[in-house]
Amino acid sequence: MDVRLVIKQRLKELGLEQRDLAAAAQVTESYLSQLLRRKKAPPAADRTDLYERMNSFLRLPKGQLSAMVEAQRREDLKKKLADPPAALFKEVRKLVIRKCKVEKQILVRDIFEKQSFGELERLVTQKLLDVTKKIAKDELKNESWLRAVAKLRRRSYEEMRVVILEFLDTDMFNISPDDCYAFLDPMIDSWDIDLGTFGMEIVLNRRLASTQLIRFQFNEVESGIVSREEPGFHEFLRNPAMSGDATEAEMDFLKSLKFRGNRPSALYYYRELQSLRDPLHFAEVPATPVNGRRDSNKADKQLQLDSRKRAIQRWAKNKPNPRKKNNSEPRSKPP
Repeated sequence: MDVRLVIKQRLKELGLEQRDLAAAAQVTESYLSQLLRRKKAPPAADRTDLYERMNSFLRLPKGQLSAMVEAQRREDLKKKLADPPAALFKEVRKLVIRKCKVEKQILVRDIFEKQSFGELERLVTQKLLDVTKKIAKDELKNESWLRAVAKLRRRSYEEMRVVILEFLDTDMFNISPDDCYAFLDPMIDSWDIDLGTFGMEIVLNRRLASTQLIRFQFNEVESGIVSREEPGFHEFLRNPAMSGDATEAEMDFLKSLKFRGNRPSALYYYRELQSLRDPLHFAEVPATPVNGRRDSNKADKQLQLDSRKRAIQRWAKNKPNPRKKNNSEPRSKPP
């Protein structure tokens, strides 16, 4: 069933008017009227609190309007995917270039103009849009922020909520000059991109955003580091004498080890496991006594520590003396 028909029918059942619903949803009556008359597409449910407010006011089952809207949007998306992406408005491209770092504007403009909507332009526009929409979504329930932006744009509080709801529902292929002038222009001070790595830096308006600088990195993963289990680790797992008593946490640690060049053997993983368990390799954290109760593992830990110390003492006692003279030289008698 169409979500618009459900809303209209519910208003009639409750004896309410559209202006009552608009006030409860904190939007203008004009915006709500356009939604119900199909002049505007319903915004995505995960980007707005509109449906939560309407659902509560109309006394509908929790999440009903959101579920209906998402189902309807999926059907509309299937139809749109068949159409090729159109180029951006010229005003949008001009704004994106104007916000670019001054010394790179000419180079970026040349790249943008080679294609109607090329890869670099899509990448940059998408990132600027993502950052701006995240700020708008995070601040949607912040009344003081909304009123500050509304004052900056010379709009009422309700009008500003409508503008944000529509902006959150736009995408890279449908962004309009109005969206740019209302959000991208005031929120973004500048942006820069490294054309070698495609890493981006976006500087935000400190009056409208809590974070002034955002960085995006597109890093190349070296071929020498691969996300796969080593053959030695498989051999270690197949040997119960080595891995039989290993815990899940210890297995996760051994599996996460990465190597360049040389490949570790099963013995390496066994020794790494013993090192991980050795208390001498880690700083001891003093335990806080609870009602005088003994730590059940304290005795075992002390036995392991004493055993380790005795092994070190035996090794030190039997260690060859490098200063020992050759057998050919006469030994000096003890005094």
